[in-house]
Parts: sequence; C-alpha cells; structure tokens
Amino acid sequence: MSSPENETQQTKNKRPKFALITGGSRGIGLGIARALAAEGWGLVINGMRAAADVQPVLDELRALGVEVTYAQGNIGEAEGREAILSVVKGFAGGALNLLVNNAGVAPKQRLDVLETTEENYDRVMDINLKGAFFLSQAIANQMVAAKQADSSFEGKIINIGSISATLASINRGEYCLAKAGIAMMSQVFAVRLGAEGIPVYEVRPGVTRTDMTSAVAEKYDKMIEEGLCLQPRWGEPGDSGKVVASLARGDFPYSTGQVILVDGGLTVPRL
Repeated sequence: MSSPENETQQTKNKRPKFALITGGSRGIGLGIARALAAEGWGLVINGMRAAADVQPVLDELRALGVEVTYAQGNIGEAEGREAILSVVKGFAGGALNLLVNNAGVAPKQRLDVLETTEENYDRVMDINLKGAFFLSQAIANQMVAAKQADSSFEGKIINIGSISATLASINRGEYCLAKAGIAMMSQVFAVRLGAEGIPVYEVRPGVTRTDMTSAVAEKYDKMIEEGLCLQPRWGEPGDSGKVVASLARGDFPYSTGQVILVDGGLTVPRL
C-alpha cells in the first residue's frame, strides 16, 4: 500500500497531458482551449497570426495554471506543418495526447458554385482538409509509436467538422466539400487507429458565433428567430469546447468514429 508521501511524489512526477489545437487562438478553437485549460491540459495553440497578436489569449490561458505555447504556421502548407510539429516536439517532450483539428477558413469570396475560382477552392481545401489530413498522419504515427512503447499512453484525435458536411450552401461550396471530407477523414482514421487504441471523433458544430459568421450575423439572427434551431439561440464556442473536453477526458471510450452534433437541433428533420 503506497504512503501519502509516495502518492504525492507520483502526482508531482506525472507527465501532464498535452494537446495541439489548430486555429486555437479564437472562435471555436479558443472555446476548446479554454475548456481544456480548465481541466489542466498543456496546450500548443496554433494560428497564422504573429505571436504578439495572440499574447493576450496565451496570457488568459496561462492564468488557469497550465503550460501554453504558440506555434505559428499555416497547416495548409508542408513548411507550416513542419514548423508546428517542431514546436510540439520541443514543448511536449514526446507524443501529443490530443490533436484537435479545428483550423478552418471560409472562401475569400462567397461566390456561386457556378462562378467560384480555383484560388478560392485551393485555399479552402488546403487549410480545411489537406492540412488536417497530413497533420493527423504525422501525429497519429507518433501516437502509435508511443502506445507501442507504453501501453498506458493515451492518445486521441478530434476533428471539428460542420453541419456544412451535409447541408449544402451554393455560395460556399468549397467549404461544404472540405467539411464533407473531414467527416470521411474522421472515419478513415478511426478505422486505421481503432486496433491501436487511439479513438477518433468528429465534433460537428452548427451556427456558432465566431469571426467567421460575424459577416452574416444579421441573416442568422433572423433565421434563428424564425425557428432554424430547436434551441432558439446561437451556438457559442464554449458549447463545442465542453464536448471536446468530455471526449478528451475519455467519457466516450467505446464510441470511436462517431459524430457529436453541437447544433441546437438544427439538423433534426422536421415536417
């Protein structure tokens, strides 16, 4: 039977769990970062802004008593992913316990699907889908190796999708295609990593109040007032954050590959 002194020493020596949140300095990503920081996770926050511009966010998260660092880089580019992984290696000192693929952009121009451009398409697909895929590939390999070296290692991947994976918008078709790709990517990685003991989940938010939706806030205010969602309000970043924190805790250990909707009932079929 261990003594209280030994238990205290074991607690001190226990390695904190580390998470990488892409696009974690604002919007849904920041809601996730706040929820994880409140539960003691060490955080690598990724974004494309200069470090000085996100310093207030980092300070806010550190005030919760956790280790936080910033990894600047565009996940849509190989060089950006390499820079992020380099920061992760130096900060976490080993394999991550959690990857949250959250980074995403809207098309620079919301154009009809018959008029959109290759520039619009490539930018959205590179950041929203290709980047998440290859970052997951790199980190999943590290998680598998860590699990094989130590069976007690816990690793998870959580992909932030969107109701746009199944609800078509003709003025941002690129975004819908990318989120549909994230949905299948989640299943593909869940199938591959299931036997490795590394669960993969998709969290699928609905209409959420972020920088991305600020330009169309008036439109959604009216739609929500007219009954768009069963719960008559906007989603907030913290709504998705609570779900991710629950998944990260391991509250759904036998549900790999599943989708958790955070849309206020928007996608419930109605007559």
